[in-house]
Amino acid sequence: MACWNLWHGCRKLSEGCRHCYVYRQDAQWEQDASQVRKTAAFNLPVRRDRTGRYKIPPGETIYTCFTSDFFVEEADAWRDEAWTMIRERSDCTFLIITKRIDRAAVCLPADWGDGWPHVVLCCTCETQDRADYRLPIYLSLPLRYREVICEPLLERLDLSRYLATGRIDAVWCGGESGSEARVCDFDWVLDLRRQCVDAGVGFRFRQTGARLRKEGRIYRIRRPFQHSQARKAAVDYSIER
Repeated sequence: MACWNLWHGCRKLSEGCRHCYVYRQDAQWEQDASQVRKTAAFNLPVRRDRTGRYKIPPGETIYTCFTSDFFVEEADAWRDEAWTMIRERSDCTFLIITKRIDRAAVCLPADWGDGWPHVVLCCTCETQDRADYRLPIYLSLPLRYREVICEPLLERLDLSRYLATGRIDAVWCGGESGSEARVCDFDWVLDLRRQCVDAGVGFRFRQTGARLRKEGRIYRIRRPFQHSQARKAAVDYSIER
């Protein structure tokens, strides 16, 4: 696994952005996280060592643009070059998660076709309102693989009509991190899992968040344990494709 934050900073867009971890981290260094800037790691995927080999080896999954949004408007001037590097590294998998799925159609490269098989473009939805706005757009795009990311999960979601299309391959969910985190209810997690099982869609409870409600009690979970506690819940659902 490799992380490629080719630009940094983003404008808050929806309710899931309220307690954005990038804003929280940048505030510690008195930086303005709303200012989008190209980073020194911009060309990371195509960097080579002294032998001429790529520094990121073939077969790696590259987590792309996790301190911004790949489709943020302020990065429009740099995105074609980013696509060129992604095209070159077809020996890796690029995982891109966006809240701006409504910009994807105009930002995809001209040779995208039915989708590049080494790019997994994921769509987030943290509330029912955002699910009902973003998922119809997401389903209309030419993609080889689709994952829906419900993080932070802020309320009970009904995704059944979208899952029933057979065009969503997996759903991830998780709570919100940070000292101001809103509650994630475990019943919402289980209900989302049930919808995925009914539709034959993979499901992953990725992390609990800082405040998890289970059976009426709110548990405060420290950041180092949020992923491991989610795994201990043992509610992930895998399917063969």
